[in-house]
Amino acid sequence: MPTVPPAPKVADAVDVTALLERGRTLTTPVLRAAINRLAAPMDTVSAYHFGWIDAQGRPAAGDGGKAVRPALAVLSAEVTGADPEVGIPGAVAVELVHNFSLLHDDLMDGDEQRRHRDTVWKVHGPAQAILVGDALFALANEILLELGTVEAGRATRRLTTATRALIDGQAQDISYEHRDRVSVEECLEMEGNKTGALLACASSIGAVLGGADDRTADTLEKYGYHLGLAFQAVDDLLGIWGDPEATGKQTWSDLRQRKKSLPVVAALAASGPAAERLGDLLAADAKSSDFENFSEEEFAARAALIEQAGGREWTAEEARRQHTVAVDALSAIDMPDRVRARFTALADFVVVRKR
Repeated sequence: MPTVPPAPKVADAVDVTALLERGRTLTTPVLRAAINRLAAPMDTVSAYHFGWIDAQGRPAAGDGGKAVRPALAVLSAEVTGADPEVGIPGAVAVELVHNFSLLHDDLMDGDEQRRHRDTVWKVHGPAQAILVGDALFALANEILLELGTVEAGRATRRLTTATRALIDGQAQDISYEHRDRVSVEECLEMEGNKTGALLACASSIGAVLGGADDRTADTLEKYGYHLGLAFQAVDDLLGIWGDPEATGKQTWSDLRQRKKSLPVVAALAASGPAAERLGDLLAADAKSSDFENFSEEEFAARAALIEQAGGREWTAEEARRQHTVAVDALSAIDMPDRVRARFTALADFVVVRKR
């Protein structure tokens, strides 16, 4: 069974790589300029996090992530007939908030690797990870409010609402790690907050800056929210069965952190001996003083039980279902055909990625 679910064919005649690169190219200069505003050493710590320099401060061409959010933000400006450049401040703001969350999440989760390199807290210490994350969040609002327009105020309001939901989701995620059982509904709510809210904002913020009305922005947010749930479902699959060479994380990374991700929750909700055995093992794991010393075989056994109980298949199907809901939402908005095709292609990309 493949790690990620098969998906509808990526929209014809759309070069998704070029679309992602367009978002990155338009956003990066403004993002770099924003980072340069930070006081030392936060500017260089941020540059390290974004992959622009290595741990010794030398220029680097690190992996800056998939750039889905910037691509969506500049694309959404075109829904209104505006140039994609109109969406740049929104793209930068969303990217700053996203990276604020990564810096803090890595520290809270104890993740030592991101994008095939040591995380900020591992290299520069926990204090810098916290401070730089806070600084990026402040910069995000600054970038938007400096525009001084009514549209910028509307965009900032949507961004802050999404950020609060994101933080709620992280709090839920952490609390679930200490519970024996979490329902599928609770897990989807958490992932909607943690991932869906910011992708929803990314999908609408360029349109808001371009003057879109609230109905249009809300519909684009619906697309982005369900795209976020599809995105997170794939992430959950990769968090257990992903190739470390592609993901840049340890094998069985989510199992090592006791995460109640969708495959785990769906497996536990199933009936049968595999689900019962999995529940017994995870309950024992929560009380184990030797959990950090578990062998690869022990984590592989838990992953096998999740698959046997149906958690892997259910999560793959959920990714496909959320993808369909996201794409169908676009039908409620009038937009150029080429823009619609690009939104669809980005949704297709989300469910076929390997990292």
